[in-house]
Amino acid sequence: MTTLCFDFGNTRLKCAIFVNKDFAEEFILESDSVEEVERVIEKYEPKRSILSSVIEHNPAIEEVLAERTSFHKLSYDSKLPVTSPVGKPHTIGADRLAMVVAVVDRFPKQHNLVIGLGTCITYNFVNKYHEFIGGSISPGMEMRFKSLQYYTAKLPLVEVDWNFPLLGYDTKTNIQCGVIAGMAKEIDGIIDLYKEKFSNFNVHLTGGDIGIFGALLKNKIFADSSLIYKGLYAISEYNHESKT
Repeated sequence: MTTLCFDFGNTRLKCAIFVNKDFAEEFILESDSVEEVERVIEKYEPKRSILSSVIEHNPAIEEVLAERTSFHKLSYDSKLPVTSPVGKPHTIGADRLAMVVAVVDRFPKQHNLVIGLGTCITYNFVNKYHEFIGGSISPGMEMRFKSLQYYTAKLPLVEVDWNFPLLGYDTKTNIQCGVIAGMAKEIDGIIDLYKEKFSNFNVHLTGGDIGIFGALLKNKIFADSSLIYKGLYAISEYNHESKT
């Protein structure tokens, strides 16, 4: 059985294919048009689909997915194997819900901190009672590069270069070191703060740049670039089973 897991973020529209329980592939959609979604359906012939979206996407694609597959749209109203005892649970991003469900599915009855590297960095803590008790949000790497250029008169927009020096020798390398090394130290620092409050927990890192940032961190982590998709698949299965 094939399941489509759509992840619509602020930067890209992505989709992952699961065949039975196995992650098969990931690709980027050109748009959120009905034609694009129908093309994906025709190619993969899915039985089920799930959508996580943090943007104002084309609502017509939900109708297409509901007509052609057993469809679920992720929201706080979804049936989840976690609870969220926070002030305004309906404001929690769908992507964050998917990440915490993924780690609960893999590491049940344990404290887990999930760090997502995307447009923003999100820190998401779910305790051993499967309660998503909150976290924090800070600017992601691209946002940091762009903000330095946007909010100053003369600083340029700099692209990432992982071979940055610790001591920048020009404007470009100063910015690269400040952004990339600064992010790495921020992540390590947040993990250390959690260690002061929780004696034992797993740390998970996900997002497109986890290979590089994982190597820059001093803390031990589990790195998994497909974590959100695995959470979406688990949620899809969980909600399907609740209907039967």
